Amino acid sequence: MPGSRSPFWPKGVPPALHASSVPLTHYLEVAAQRYPHKPAVIFCGTPLCYAQLLHNVEALAGYLCQRLGVQRGDRVLLMSQNCPQYTMAYYGIMRAGAVVVPLNAMSTAAEVAYYLQDSGARVAIAAQELLPALLPHLHGKQLDAIMVHAYSEALDAAPEHAALRDDVPDLVFAPRQPLEQAGLHGLTEALALQLAPPAEHPDVDDLCVLPYTSGTTGHPKGCMHSHATVLASNISSQVWRGVHMDSVFLAVAPLFHMLGMQGTLNVPTTLGATVVMMPRWHAGMAARLIERYRVSTWAAPPAMLIDFFSHPEAQSRDLSSLNLLSGGGAAMPEPVSHMLQQRFGISYNEAYGMTETASFLLGNPLDHGKRQCLGIATPGVDARIVDPETLQELAAGEVGELVAHGPQLMHGYWRNTQANQASFFERDGKRFFRTGDLASVDEEGYFFMRDRLKRMINASGYKVWPAEVENTMYEHPAVHEACVVGVPDRKRGETVKALLVLKPEFQGKVTAQDIMDWSRERMAAYKVPRLVDFLDHLPKSGTGKILWRELQAAQTEAV
Repeated sequence: MPGSRSPFWPKGVPPALHASSVPLTHYLEVAAQRYPHKPAVIFCGTPLCYAQLLHNVEALAGYLCQRLGVQRGDRVLLMSQNCPQYTMAYYGIMRAGAVVVPLNAMSTAAEVAYYLQDSGARVAIAAQELLPALLPHLHGKQLDAIMVHAYSEALDAAPEHAALRDDVPDLVFAPRQPLEQAGLHGLTEALALQLAPPAEHPDVDDLCVLPYTSGTTGHPKGCMHSHATVLASNISSQVWRGVHMDSVFLAVAPLFHMLGMQGTLNVPTTLGATVVMMPRWHAGMAARLIERYRVSTWAAPPAMLIDFFSHPEAQSRDLSSLNLLSGGGAAMPEPVSHMLQQRFGISYNEAYGMTETASFLLGNPLDHGKRQCLGIATPGVDARIVDPETLQELAAGEVGELVAHGPQLMHGYWRNTQANQASFFERDGKRFFRTGDLASVDEEGYFFMRDRLKRMINASGYKVWPAEVENTMYEHPAVHEACVVGVPDRKRGETVKALLVLKPEFQGKVTAQDIMDWSRERMAAYKVPRLVDFLDHLPKSGTGKILWRELQAAQTEAV
């Protein structure tokens, strides 16, 4: 029956949740009223309490509106590694009534140019070491202003525990450099002015975040999320997993990625919980932080957990406070799941979501999960398996495209009518989104990933779309033809491989390393091919299309 619930639906979880009538910024305000002195964020041993976080958010919103001319509905770029300033900026942009455009901190100047042009953003907030990707767009080009922060500005001179700064990258301690160029504004100086924010909070149906996801055409698409859609996923995740105001979250996943944005930014702030934030992944440091702050909740992809539990400090530290490990993006290997259960009494809670669904969509019940499984439909979600051609629903066990309806679905792709028409359809009075993933559902309502309808590579949780990388490859003067595929990788899950045919005059003169070095200058590091093979030709169909599936299969078998 369409939309029917699994017989293993978690006890106490309602079939649907009441929609929030207030925005994300309201939840931060309430958390600061309830727990003013409680740490909202702990960063390298330095706590930031909820009262101060709210104070900074409101001052930042005031500066954006009064000094930088940001108006309701404007888009503002946010580009930084994990840090307290990210949280301030994220909520400050929203408190100004504007829309956060979160960018991967590895984005190049060329990639930033596209995001600026497509989103129409005129203001950016960025960490100082990322300025080289933004400065080419300042002064009469796309950007009017950039607010700049240094991670060190969030640190106390004397941390609570100095050992918590071991293994922290040097750039975290780097002082803020002088901002002598016109159009650059210091975040700390802006906060000191304590300018008042707008009198009104945004409406719950206003857009709040525009994360970009790449696509099969190679052009990234902005996913239009309102406070309502983000909160629908956020609150559903809370109820499903039983987290609460005294949960302590470890923030490792990048906050610009939907897993980190929801799991370790929005969910904890909505609850009034504490986030222990890492600037960059380091397994030993993670173990020390879990022990010191009694971390209870951690959302991480399987590859990160495999790295963590194989580290010596994970064997020697007290990790008994951990009671929830969750994530998705790739199946957790069975031996690791068994080890977690046997040694730590923890079941990895696998789930499924997309940027288009504000992360949380399907999830395994905590007390009745299945391994290597996407889970069951969560509150308010109607998930089905349909024939990709006819869109007719298929029976249990049959493989088809996973489609879903739910309150967390994005409003649509930003200024992209064609993509919206291809991605949504109506059925039974509901608006369904086509995920592009091939899956099946069993008789108990559990969904299992089977294949991909779209070409996509999942490298350590980051989506890499081959067409986007191929488009860049063709810009290289030596490349005649290109096909990009994903190959299995023990640590990353998958990694990017480029199969290239060189122009005759360049054959024997260009190496794989040359291609990789050239690529690093033009695309984010996770998209760069880590493997490059040169072929005499690429197989093609009768219509001249490169047979990427054939190449993909051959490369996978060869590993």
